[in-house]
Amino acid sequence: MTELMTTAGGVAFLRTPDEAFAGLEGYDFTPRYLTVEGLRLHYVDEGPRDGPVALLMHGMPTWSFLNRHIIKALTAAGWRCIAADHIGFGRSDKPVDDGWYSIARHTAAHRLLVETLDLTGVTLFAQDWGGPIGLAQAARMPERFSRLVIMNTWLHHAAYDYTPALHRWNAAWQPDGLFGASVPERLTIGRFMMVPLGAMGARDLYAIAQGEPAPALTAAQEAVRRGYDAPFEGLGRAGHAGPRRFPLSLPFDNPEGGNAEAQTRDFEALLTWDKPVNFIWGGLDDVFTEAWGRAWAARYPQATFDPLPDAGHFPQETHGAEIARLVLGYAT
Repeated sequence: MTELMTTAGGVAFLRTPDEAFAGLEGYDFTPRYLTVEGLRLHYVDEGPRDGPVALLMHGMPTWSFLNRHIIKALTAAGWRCIAADHIGFGRSDKPVDDGWYSIARHTAAHRLLVETLDLTGVTLFAQDWGGPIGLAQAARMPERFSRLVIMNTWLHHAAYDYTPALHRWNAAWQPDGLFGASVPERLTIGRFMMVPLGAMGARDLYAIAQGEPAPALTAAQEAVRRGYDAPFEGLGRAGHAGPRRFPLSLPFDNPEGGNAEAQTRDFEALLTWDKPVNFIWGGLDDVFTEAWGRAWAARYPQATFDPLPDAGHFPQETHGAEIARLVLGYAT
């Protein structure tokens, strides 16, 4: 197992070896780092420094690898793309204490990144937990942001109706739940990602958790699986604290850890957003449904709504080039 390290403040963490990220499919970006609370926050910063700025967020259980297709398309069009890995994910350091993690901490880390890089005129791409964390930046520093691109996410507020799929997701990551008990001993993050991406069925996932062999993947699918497994290679259970905490930070289960009150304030603050906002939604998602996305978009008279009928919860992986094409069309 990778050697355990400690910050000057006493936070124990693991760091994924650089070799784990060698040769990943479509992910050949130069690693850059910002120090946050004594920990390394990794981020991608690609494209011309004088180009339009995109800040691309990720959620659970992914990392900036998820946004690689959008980054390639936008930088080819002359944009500057910044995409960080939340602490506990990707090439960022991984505190081993589950209690270290909170949505407020993730939000503060991204604020530091935006301020350190002095980003302005930003187009924000927000999906999954990248919604609450990223949209908080636009709500609290609106002068730095010029456009919101909202994909399969939410912001907590009193009227929000959490779907049965989100309740099941939370239950599965409890200590005695399917994922809480099986990741990483039997299930890896990369194998989990193969289900929503259509390479495996849910039955395969349950079978692996019960000790059955994993089904074979095509070479292309194997390359994607490796990309999502790379951040946790050799880290064991302790190195998966970050992924464990996101599902257990849903505000209906953990209001404090999920930053529920702040999310509500951010939702209300953004109701007055009068700059461009583009909703792009995977229609097959049962976690954040298209009906919810349309209802949210309807609150903004200037909003556009583009459904991706054959995309699921992770449209960046399956429809990244199309998402970039849509945004480039709106931005010109």
